[in-house]
Formats: sequence, C-alpha cells, structure tokens
Amino acid sequence: MVFGGIDYEKQRLELGQGCDVLIGTPGRLIDYFKQHVYELRHAQVLVLDEADRMFDLGFIADIRYILRRLPHPERRQSMLFSATLSHRVLELAYEHMNNPEAVRIEPDKMTVDQVRQLIYYPSMEEKVPLLIGLLHQSEAVRTMVFVNTKRMAERLESTLKANGFSAQALSGDVPQNKRLRFLRDFHEGKLAVLIATDVASRGLHIPDVSHVFNFDLPQDAPDYVHRIGRTARAGAEGDAISFACEEYAVSLPDIESYLGHKIPFAPIAPELLATGVVAGAPVHSHRPRLGGRSHGGGSHGGGSHGGPRGGGPRGGGSRGGGSRSHKGSHTGRSHRGRGR
Repeated sequence: MVFGGIDYEKQRLELGQGCDVLIGTPGRLIDYFKQHVYELRHAQVLVLDEADRMFDLGFIADIRYILRRLPHPERRQSMLFSATLSHRVLELAYEHMNNPEAVRIEPDKMTVDQVRQLIYYPSMEEKVPLLIGLLHQSEAVRTMVFVNTKRMAERLESTLKANGFSAQALSGDVPQNKRLRFLRDFHEGKLAVLIATDVASRGLHIPDVSHVFNFDLPQDAPDYVHRIGRTARAGAEGDAISFACEEYAVSLPDIESYLGHKIPFAPIAPELLATGVVAGAPVHSHRPRLGGRSHGGGSHGGGSHGGPRGGGPRGGGSRGGGSRSHKGSHTGRSHRGRGR
C-alpha cells in the first residue's frame, strides 16, 4: 500500500521488494513508477475506486497517465467503482475499457432503508445548541458531523471540546499521520465525534457509526448520499440528521429531487436546544503569504494538492486555476513525500 504524507522511503523499499496487489493513491503511484520502482506493463487487473471523486478532486490527469501505461484494455480486466456514475466517469470507461458493462446495485434506491433521515430548520444561532442537544440526547459514541468548510470544522471542534465532547476536525489539509490517528481513535471509540468536510465522506468504512449530522447541508446532491452512507453499513441501522439553515437550505430541493422523495422534518422542541453553551477558543486563520507556495494539500482556493517527485504529474492538483496537463505530459515542482 502506497500513499502520500508519511513513510516515503519505507513504502518505496517495500514496493521494490515486489507484490501481487498494489493499492495506492494516484500521486504516489506515479512517483514510484517514474523512479522505476515497479512496472505497469504486466498488470492484469485495474480497480479504480471512487471514480467520480477523482474528477472532483482534480486527479483525473493522473488517472489517465496511469491508464495509458497499462496493457491494452483487451489484455487486462478493468473495474471502476463509484456510488454515482456521472457522464464523465462513463466517458472514461468507454475510452479506456474493452466493451464495458455497467453493473448497478439497487439503482432505484439512492439511500438504504436502514438510514432514518430527518431534517430540522434551525436559525443560524440555533445550529450549535441544537447539535449539542441532539448529541447529548443520542449519547454520542461514534458520530460523524459534516460541514462545508475547513474553518467551520475547526470552529465546531473548538466549541464541542469546550462543551465536554471528545471531538476532532478532519479536513483536506490534516497531515496524514494525524488523519490516521484520528480515524483509528474514532474506530476504537476513543473519539466520540468526528467533524469532517466532504474529503472524508468518501471511501471511509468505519463500522457502527450510529449518527451522521449534516451540520451544513451539502451544496451538491450526490454528496448528501455519500455523507449519510457512513452510517447503516453492512445491514446495520443508523440516523442521518440534517440542518437546513438559511444559508444552505437552498440546496434542499435539489437533494430531495435527487433522492426522489421528501426528507421527513421535525419541529425544534425547546428541550432539544442545549442551554449554557460554552464558546470555543477563537480559531485563527492561517493564510499563505502572497506569492508563496500553498502547503498542506486540499486547500479550496487554488492551492496545490501535492504531487509526485521528480517533476512528475501533479494530477491537476490545483483546483482554482492551476496548471493543466496535455497528453500525459506534466510539469510541476517536486514535493517529496507529499502525495495525496
């Protein structure tokens, strides 16, 4: 397994010893490939998970780079997995696969029946007291709270900690070693509340997540499905509770249209609102200096997602007007060990 953020040389040495199955993130895979640590010409099977998310995160140039160096589609088995199949993913399939077939599991259902969905309509001032009140009511042990911005994740972490909850924020620029520690603590029950941006809503399999809160409604309807899919996994039951505040309620019609049904709503009873809420410590914004390089991958204002070493492909890592790639040829600064 190879991925960015930690253990660069260790992963390189282990991969150099050979393996039958290689699992990795695009940037680190290309990095080692360009150093001739491994070869792709004898690959028999390709599995691309979260295919549509590769487009959203700007990694599609890296994916095409890898696909073009694999054996011809007729000489390998290719499988693309995704909770949603967009037109862009289908185009990728037909471009790089041999007579692809679409396999859909329960295509008429966007969400599983075991997820109990509910929506509240709080004011902006009621959101935090309502969340704290509901967390107390549910006796949160393993709960995920989704927000739309890194800054809100940090503010909410500070507030929940000030009010006695074991909480951590997980966003795109959290260092890999911390991210792994947070997920391990959450899995083991040492961390009761994990606050996440959408970067964490895909590909996570954490058993026994009892509640998912959409503190902010997502602005893209498919993200709602991916978020609430963190609960009620493997036949279990779970609750997905959303807040439609005045800032993000505009997304609700699109979400319900995508689901094909209305989300049940409930009034906010006074006893649900926590009293005596303690304000969290101020969250200071760390803004990059003008003209400086962006660090910490996952910034949403055109920052770099990190990239391979040796001037290799950056995978479209800049999401706000970064460099573009042509015909598999990529340029960019070297970032040793800073994969995705």
